Amino acid sequence: MKFADFKPLHFRWKLADGVAHVILSRPEKKNPLTFESYAELRDAFRNLAYADDVRAVILSGEGGNFCSGGDVHEIIGPLTKMDMKELLNFTRMTGDLVKAIRACPQPVISAVDGVCVGAGAILAMASDLRYGTPAAKVAFLFTRVGLAGCDMGACAMLPRLIGQGRASELLFTGRSMSADEAHRWGFFNGIHDPAALLEQTEAVAKKLVSGPTFAHGMTKTMLNQEWNMSLEQAIEAEAQAQAICMRTKDFERAYRAFVAKETPRFEGN
Repeated sequence: MKFADFKPLHFRWKLADGVAHVILSRPEKKNPLTFESYAELRDAFRNLAYADDVRAVILSGEGGNFCSGGDVHEIIGPLTKMDMKELLNFTRMTGDLVKAIRACPQPVISAVDGVCVGAGAILAMASDLRYGTPAAKVAFLFTRVGLAGCDMGACAMLPRLIGQGRASELLFTGRSMSADEAHRWGFFNGIHDPAALLEQTEAVAKKLVSGPTFAHGMTKTMLNQEWNMSLEQAIEAEAQAQAICMRTKDFERAYRAFVAKETPRFEGN
């Protein structure tokens, strides 16, 4: 499958040199999500597992903001009128988006400027790498609308990123985490000026694309799977994963380049 064949209706995207750029594009409302955009994003990330033309993904928003979460009028209002079966269908669908981001083999990088709250904060959290600007504000504000902080995997993933105590405070209070806090606590991998954010994020993506992308996919898989393993299980799983990588042509290419004192050129196989 070619990701180039995908034609989304509810967000923008572009593909260049193996990097797919997914752009949330409702800037007049700070790029909120709707029922339709949730589902389309889920399907897009699911399809990335079969997209051999994509080796890394950048997720960003238009208009100086990342994402303001679920649209108040298009999602939150209708949810108050749904029965339990309909609500579960919705919450499982939103969780499926996170699972799809985590399951796709490509590294996913979020470029976060301005507002990054609610489900938007979850999208950033679910990414493999996150880069922000000094203006970025991240908030898991579910409690502000009378909901629990345990949304779309937040109680599982956020403590692993920033620690249990810090995650607990953010999920209980719904307060904004400043860009400085997010960087110091390990949520952001780096902070850049707004004008340079996409350029710097694209540089990271291109560096990953030029590397052993099959091995990158294996690293992502093991990072996910080892959450639920003992140390002994993890060591054995990594032994098997690394043995598989040692059968790739990229491993041979790296050896030959080393012997020839050249820079290896990886091809992802």
